[in-house]
Amino acid sequence: MDFDVLSTLLYISIVVCAVLCVALIDFRIKFLRLKQKNYFLNRDRERYAETIYASKDGYFAFVYPDERIKDPRQTVRERCSRRLAVMLDLKNGRQSDFEDVLETLYKDDARKLKKYLSLMQEEGIAFEDTFFIKSVKRQCRVFGSRIHGADGNLYCDMLWFRDLSAELLKLEELGKELKEKNERIKTFEDLFDNLGFPVYLRDEKLQIVAFNKKYAEFSKRGNQEAQSTREKAEWEKAADELSKAAIQTNKAQKKNVQIVFRGDVRRFEITEAPFHSADRLDDIGTVGTMIDMTELDTVKRTFKVHQNAHLEVLSYLGTAFAIFNLKSELIFYNKSFAQMWHLSAEELDKKLSYASFLNLIYSKRLIPEVRDFKGYKLQEEKLFSTLIAPKENLVHLPDGRTIRRFVAQHPNGLIFAYEDVSDRLEAQRTIHELMTVQQNILDGLDEAVLIFGADQRLKYYNPSYVKLFSADRLKLQNLPVAAEVFDMQKSHLENSENWEALKSQMLRHIFELCSSFKLEYGNDCLLEVKPFILADESVMVCYIKR
Repeated sequence: MDFDVLSTLLYISIVVCAVLCVALIDFRIKFLRLKQKNYFLNRDRERYAETIYASKDGYFAFVYPDERIKDPRQTVRERCSRRLAVMLDLKNGRQSDFEDVLETLYKDDARKLKKYLSLMQEEGIAFEDTFFIKSVKRQCRVFGSRIHGADGNLYCDMLWFRDLSAELLKLEELGKELKEKNERIKTFEDLFDNLGFPVYLRDEKLQIVAFNKKYAEFSKRGNQEAQSTREKAEWEKAADELSKAAIQTNKAQKKNVQIVFRGDVRRFEITEAPFHSADRLDDIGTVGTMIDMTELDTVKRTFKVHQNAHLEVLSYLGTAFAIFNLKSELIFYNKSFAQMWHLSAEELDKKLSYASFLNLIYSKRLIPEVRDFKGYKLQEEKLFSTLIAPKENLVHLPDGRTIRRFVAQHPNGLIFAYEDVSDRLEAQRTIHELMTVQQNILDGLDEAVLIFGADQRLKYYNPSYVKLFSADRLKLQNLPVAAEVFDMQKSHLENSENWEALKSQMLRHIFELCSSFKLEYGNDCLLEVKPFILADESVMVCYIKR
């Protein structure tokens, strides 16, 4: 009996232990699962919190007690984010309450925000408005919203604060940029509209999409509707054809047309130039201009008349003239030109080139002696491409003549003028020789000689004068006036106590009376002063010792 009882008790103990082990294992498994779940819940909560903290917006939350359960936290809790504490420069940081937030606002904004909050808490009305933060001098956009759970439970009321400084700065920059662009557009519009000639723009369909005021005057177009309804004039049709040709050839096209404007017939040159749009390279439009050529045509006709009259005058002058065009072809010559170079009309009337002209006169030995005629000719032909300023030079011919050649630009090319100056140069040489002989004679005289010009300035003195008055050659070489020359004589004259009076008498006798007079020279010597008037109205003064 005792053995059966013991066996039963042992069996029961084993069963109880087994049950307890199973229950303990089950509890352990559930505990570990619960711990794992709690770990992931905490980790998710931290992720959500850090995600909110990373937002560029700051927030202030009013967290309410849970209505579904008996929440031991019966009061509304206030939470301030780190971002908001930094944004508003709150002294208490994350521990700041709503009153600390209100203190950062101006009074009117603080009252307005409290009213918004009251409406949201009482009636659930969300709001959005801008407030000025006085402590940091910036603007914030505040968004108010109420947050409920999926089960309808009220979680909290949130105030989101967004710093508008960067946005406002960007808007300010964009505003300045827009203003500058508008001003630039206005400047271009003023420039475009105040051009003195018509200008217009065509799109890729060759439709006129823009034009200035001058074009509107000529085409009588006030708006786009008028463009589509009115009948085009003949010159407009011509411009349309030009624009098509410009796009097909990708080259500017020009044409002269006549337009009746305000009762006058005027001549215009229309130009259509293709252009590629910067952002649409495949689309080609054209820019059209209309230049008034009426006055230019009148000037051309007038110029042609004057040019013909000018050439007619040149035909009768004794100086030899010839005009070669830009292709170096002879287009005009006068009789003197043919006579000077011994050329016949048959030779000159077949559009003789400048190179051929040089060959002709070279064959007649009427060109300066040169060793390399081919190089000389090339140098002469370069005048047509290099001559800028008029050029003048002397040409010595083998027949003894000296020709003065003048070359200058002409509207049609180059004009050449040839003048025989042989006689003139010979006369100049003769005069120069005579003057040299006269000067040698004066230099060899024992008497002192001075020659003054009509302006009483010294022109000549001889060595005898320098010796007589011990004169300073450097001063005489500066060609002083007569009064200054006489001042140099003062130290050699005896009766010079009243020098100014004596000098005035000397000037009067020489230049007004042209009469002789005597001066007391050193050591009781007298100087006889004799003035003579020369052919060129100069005055020669001779000093003779007596």
